[in-house]
Amino acid sequence: MCRSSDLGARRPLGLQLFDQPLVAFRDALGRAAVLEDRCAHRHAPLSAGRVCAGRLRCPYHGWEYDGAGRVAHVPALGHDARIPDELRGVSYPAQEQDGLLWVWPGAGVPCSVPRIATVGEPGWTRFIMKTRFRAGVEACLENFLDCPHATFVHRGWFRSPTGKPVRATVTMLDDGAVAEYFEEPRKRSVIWALFAPPASGMRHTDRFIAPATSRVDYVFSAGRAYNITSTCCPLADGGVEVFTVMSFRFPLWGPLVRLAFEPVSRWIIRQDVRMLDLVADNQRRFAPRRTQSTRADLLAPAIRGWRRALAERRAPPPAGECREVSLVL
Repeated sequence: MCRSSDLGARRPLGLQLFDQPLVAFRDALGRAAVLEDRCAHRHAPLSAGRVCAGRLRCPYHGWEYDGAGRVAHVPALGHDARIPDELRGVSYPAQEQDGLLWVWPGAGVPCSVPRIATVGEPGWTRFIMKTRFRAGVEACLENFLDCPHATFVHRGWFRSPTGKPVRATVTMLDDGAVAEYFEEPRKRSVIWALFAPPASGMRHTDRFIAPATSRVDYVFSAGRAYNITSTCCPLADGGVEVFTVMSFRFPLWGPLVRLAFEPVSRWIIRQDVRMLDLVADNQRRFAPRRTQSTRADLLAPAIRGWRRALAERRAPPPAGECREVSLVL
């Protein structure tokens, strides 16, 4: 829903998940709490209020809510008044992890939160980007895990075309799917000039983690590596807010390298925003029509298969299946 750094101690933060307005704040113990953005009294927006001693105060009549959504104080009743148990707002399970705030909007026990692979490992530098796309979740996931588009959209920045064949494998997992590339050709680009010395070995994997997370890993034999983990939060208008954790390992010079790597990363993701916004706008110009794919769209079938199975409450694609694909980059 947001970065942990977005959530201060004194001001609540208005959020939206699908069409549900939410408000987040820190309780008396500094823990993140998430409520429906509506006071139980006269439905004023709680996000317009303030946080006082770890309680969220409504801007209309001053009702105060604790982190569980219970009304802890009604000023008009006085400090010693007993507050009826039924006076409460709607609360949502929330969890802070790896610099992000996650919210569970469904019924039942919350699902597990995907971990950022590099957190806790020494030698890594990281930063978090928040980006809004007009495209949907599946379009964003496919884009983040799609190598062929990079030779055109990010030409010279992230990739450059070589015209050489590449062997790849796609393996179904119990939480999604992973593609691994072998003998991948490299042609000079800004990112690879920074991380990949010409003689270094390289391992590259792209992973889809259901329902809405992508993970890209490049590991080089020179001790350098980077990981891009992005999670998509769907919005009511059909767009997506994407939280991307950029992690990289660059021995000795990590903080200094960030001065160059962060602005380049933001420029590259803006290139994706422009392209996906063009696609989304063009799709709205035409009647709905199925897209067409080839074997070069490595992870698209897994993304669509998993997400449709979850939406229809049926079993997802089974783990273990592995296929080999040849494509040109």
